[in-house]
Amino acid sequence: MRRRFKGNKFFLRYAEMAGLSKIMDDQEFRRLADQALDHLHNRILALADDRFESDFNGGALVIEFEDAPAKFVVSPNAPVKQIWVSANLKSHKLDWDPSLEAFAMPGHGPILADLVAEAISQQIGSKVSL
Repeated sequence: MRRRFKGNKFFLRYAEMAGLSKIMDDQEFRRLADQALDHLHNRILALADDRFESDFNGGALVIEFEDAPAKFVVSPNAPVKQIWVSANLKSHKLDWDPSLEAFAMPGHGPILADLVAEAISQQIGSKVSL
């Protein structure tokens, strides 16, 4: 007996097994990404000093430093529904994790705030928490 693939049935079953009650649409992704980046920006503003500053404009969060590499960029990538972080000459791609209610590295990696805090800590040479 030959099975036929019907639409997104396999993907829907995978999402169900992974604990995703529904597939995230573009509008929901944009809302969650904007909320996460705005929250992160506010936390960074509270810490910013003469070593770094941040700007959240046009949907992207930019953190600039006095010392090179002088810029980190945290931005949403809507087509793949991820937040991308470019920091310390590395690129990180974070997915929405509904169990953590946060964007996180796949495979139970760090959440967005922890990843950015670690990158900032490495850049300025002292521990920061977000």
